[in-house]
Amino acid sequence: MSEMKSSLPDQADDGARADRRPLMAGQGYKSATAHEAAKQEHGPLARFLKSCAAGTALAALARPALAQAEQQAAASAHLFTSSQVIGVSVVIGVISAALLSTLWLVRQRGNLENESREIRSALSDAQQRISQYQALIADKNRRIVIWDGNARPELLGQLPPETGAPQDGEFLAFGLWLKSRSASELEKAIDRLRDEAQSFDMVVETIRDEILEAQGRVSGGRAFVRFVALNNLRAELAELRIERDRLMTSISAFQTMLDAIDMPAWQRDPVGRLTWVNQAYGEAVEARSPQQAINEGREMLTTVARERIRATTTPESPFHDKISTVVHGNRTFFDVVDVRLPGGSAGIAIDVSDIEAVRAELERTLKSHAETLDHLATPVAIFDGDRRLQFYNQAFVALWELDIAFLEGRPDNSELLERLRAAKKLPDQLNWKSWKEAALSVYRALDTQSDLWHLPNGQTLRVFATAHPQGGATWVFENLTEQVDLETRYNTLVKVQGETIDHLSEGVAVFGPDGRIRLSNPAFRALWGITETEAKPGTHIRALGDACAPSYDRPDGWKTFAELITSFDDERRSGQGTLELFSGLVLDYAVIPLPNAQTMLTFVNMTDSVRAERALTEKNEALRKADELKNDFVQHVSYELRSPLTNIIGFTDLLRTQGVGPLNERQAEYIDHISTSSSVLLTLVNDILDLATVDAGIMRLNYADIDLNDLLDDVSMQIADRLHESGVALEITAPAYLGSIVADPQRLKQILLKLLSNAANFSPEGTSISLECHREGTDFVFSVSDRGPGISPDMIATVFDRFATGAKSGKRGGAGLGLSIVDSFVSLHHGDVTIDSEPGKGTTVVCRIPSVDVPHSAAAE
Repeated sequence: MSEMKSSLPDQADDGARADRRPLMAGQGYKSATAHEAAKQEHGPLARFLKSCAAGTALAALARPALAQAEQQAAASAHLFTSSQVIGVSVVIGVISAALLSTLWLVRQRGNLENESREIRSALSDAQQRISQYQALIADKNRRIVIWDGNARPELLGQLPPETGAPQDGEFLAFGLWLKSRSASELEKAIDRLRDEAQSFDMVVETIRDEILEAQGRVSGGRAFVRFVALNNLRAELAELRIERDRLMTSISAFQTMLDAIDMPAWQRDPVGRLTWVNQAYGEAVEARSPQQAINEGREMLTTVARERIRATTTPESPFHDKISTVVHGNRTFFDVVDVRLPGGSAGIAIDVSDIEAVRAELERTLKSHAETLDHLATPVAIFDGDRRLQFYNQAFVALWELDIAFLEGRPDNSELLERLRAAKKLPDQLNWKSWKEAALSVYRALDTQSDLWHLPNGQTLRVFATAHPQGGATWVFENLTEQVDLETRYNTLVKVQGETIDHLSEGVAVFGPDGRIRLSNPAFRALWGITETEAKPGTHIRALGDACAPSYDRPDGWKTFAELITSFDDERRSGQGTLELFSGLVLDYAVIPLPNAQTMLTFVNMTDSVRAERALTEKNEALRKADELKNDFVQHVSYELRSPLTNIIGFTDLLRTQGVGPLNERQAEYIDHISTSSSVLLTLVNDILDLATVDAGIMRLNYADIDLNDLLDDVSMQIADRLHESGVALEITAPAYLGSIVADPQRLKQILLKLLSNAANFSPEGTSISLECHREGTDFVFSVSDRGPGISPDMIATVFDRFATGAKSGKRGGAGLGLSIVDSFVSLHHGDVTIDSEPGKGTTVVCRIPSVDVPHSAAAE
């Protein structure tokens, strides 16, 4: 092909020369004529013509000279003077010049003859070449198009008919007989040839799939395009070139397309090195360009994944599986397809992370739905496209009492029905085959089918069967046995209710949404003093109000009822109240919205209750005043008792001092008894006063920030004498640092002292009582335990009651107010107290005091 191309320019030039004579004769191209004229001006013929012209010019100049010489000779014959010598010399000179000119002309004539022979020989050769080129152009396998400026192009030669090329002027309409791609490329090449003198060599295809070679050249100011029909090896070579161009175009298109998609794609050589990657692959491995990823060998897949692909991929079986890798710092799932090729391998990765997430979510949803269906009380069974059991819930198993092994075997729907029929669990049918076919027709139905099955065991089922769009069906068995029973019972209940309403002592009237009465009972008519005709169904509430006006005609009566029943509010209102009729009857009424936009109006005769209530109110007022007098009396007496007791305790302590004088043993004993009794009496008075303050609701807690460790130390010191007197020990169990709590210090200390005193009173001598303290969040929890006789279960319920005492089992009797005070003070702190005791095993009292967040000013108060 290269040799053929190198010879094309010479052939084109020779063809141009061969075409010169007919072109000059027939077309008269100016540029060729000027070129030939220039060559003739410098050739042998031109030199010959120039020599002849020069000889003729010299002869013309010699003739006057010869004539003059003859005249002078004649004159010299007559005149023999001294000038004869000069004349003879002139004649001899002229003759010599003429001879020399003659010799030069003879020589030039010989030269002209030689050049004329050369010109005739060259002309003969040129004519022979022109004949050869004309014969070459006349070959049917080629055609030449010549453009000379803007003149009409000339067509020479012809192409074989099988190419489909037109032989007339339509030849230049390339789109009619060439394929569109070839026609477009050829027209562009011809435009560049004529405008820019840019030669070209190309192969074009005709519509008939024939191959032509097109060559474009410029010579002598003219543009030539030669079309040659190829055959044999040249045609095959041209076809291979076209096929190569197609393949290269396809490869380029595929690479461009792969660069445009967001799926990483790659190509490897036989040893596994990257040879090409697309833009998405470069971005996945964080390379600035795909070429950088190739040069640096950046791998997107892990080594294990690549080795797995290499080991499992064969030319017959490409690799196709999901592989996880890290892209941009995130775990990503790819659906990888890798194909083994003769020159290596190629692969593509599709990001399926979202699909995997959706699939996982779908699996979780299906599992959740299955769990939900499994917990439903409605039996459900799902069959797949092959009509085999795919899912069933526990209610389905309980309904049909089938073997789990049989269900796990995924039986066919028809087989399942046959199994149920054999167990006599399906309705008895006259034509079982037709009934079964009708039941299984759901798989071909478009809509949901429903049917009622009356089972032999007395159950009634509503069966819903719905076909799936992807195949299969869902069967839902709704047990209507209870519903049918409920409907029967409802109808019975309605009748019973009607009879019951008629025999109620309360008046009942039901109104529709249009304000007309639907029903009323005799009690309603008796309370309002109207007849059955005046309250017949269909009577409007306003007419009913007019009939009831003699009993009560004030605005808060039937006018209000009418507004509540007939109002157009979005939310239906209810109402209740009390009316005192003119007859003295006191009625409690209630307006109650009912379903279906109905309203029920009820009246209850409260005359006796109101009278009793008024009596009780008067009595309660008297009791309240008596309670106030009691509280005032208790506070007054407690105060009056406290002052003398304080004096007695003070004088008793004074008598014990040495300044008053010595006391004998009996006197000292009496003084101790007086002091002890006075202290007990003072404690009792303080307890009564505290309880009276709590009952009156006037006790206020003085909140402060209390250090619990200091509180326990203070309590242990104050209770020490009482414990020593009882012969018991105190064990305090608490963390090293309890922190602080916001509470009333005096009342909290009083709670602990009351509990410890109570425990010491009931503990045997030589034993110990325990106080355990700890924190639970912001709450302070403490418990007091003793090893006393315990409390019987019937006494635990009354242990916090006032004046409930167990003096018979304790060392010291009391008024029974200690635990009552503890319960009252803990309640004031919004805490709680519990007691746990068994006879013979001691008693444990647990208190929980929450910490409150109060301002410091309130705590100071």
